[in-house]
Amino acid sequence: MSEPLSLVLITKNAEALLEKCLQSCAFADEIVVVDSGSSDRTLAIASAYKAKVIHQDWLGFGPQKQFAVAQASHDWVLCLDADEWLSTKLANEINNLLADERRLAACGAWRFARSNKFMGRFLRFGEGYPDYSLRLFDRRRARWSDDVVHEYVHSSGPVGTVAGDLMHESGEDIALYLSKQNRYTSLQAETLYQRGKTAGIGKLLFSPLLRFIKFYLARQGFRDGLPGFVHISIGCFNSYSKYAKLIELQRLAKQQASR
Repeated sequence: MSEPLSLVLITKNAEALLEKCLQSCAFADEIVVVDSGSSDRTLAIASAYKAKVIHQDWLGFGPQKQFAVAQASHDWVLCLDADEWLSTKLANEINNLLADERRLAACGAWRFARSNKFMGRFLRFGEGYPDYSLRLFDRRRARWSDDVVHEYVHSSGPVGTVAGDLMHESGEDIALYLSKQNRYTSLQAETLYQRGKTAGIGKLLFSPLLRFIKFYLARQGFRDGLPGFVHISIGCFNSYSKYAKLIELQRLAKQQASR
């Protein structure tokens, strides 16, 4: 008998790809959708799949996802974003894992590769792949971090790897993608500042350079053609922008302190 599983999602205006996500997880015993105020067909789609729909005002990515996990009926949860879906291989492998009690119990959390679609192409190298994501876990042994952006799962034990790909298909154009990255880097800078981190010209110069060397050259992002180059270029700029914003926060704090 397979371990019961809750599929857990957070949503807001996610109608574009939500149904594809839910279809790929048809084996889940329960669907939990925590919505922060959708005005499109998100709630109607979720209801059509008999999801447990709960409204929660936005708390930040980590807290919002942890709140959603707490609403599940089962301890084993699969946490996806609405613009993600399981490949056939990954769905089958997760099903097999849930049916193998001994193997499942060996790890309290499981990760799998994520393939990100960018400029019309699923990236297979560089920063876009394998982009391992820990999304399947026993909530008694793992939980989401409290980070408002770039959240991740804390696991108290070993982490296993499931074969197959999680497909990420946001459907964003470059302008929307850049707008989102601008918000993310602002949140990252604020988080670093609150944690007492500092930055200077060294971070501005070397962080983007090292990122480019790691993902475009060492991890062969160049093999993804123009989409791969644009993707890592934006990633490098994000690194620069994050530290530039942190330096700005440091400067403003010094100005206020000197008054």
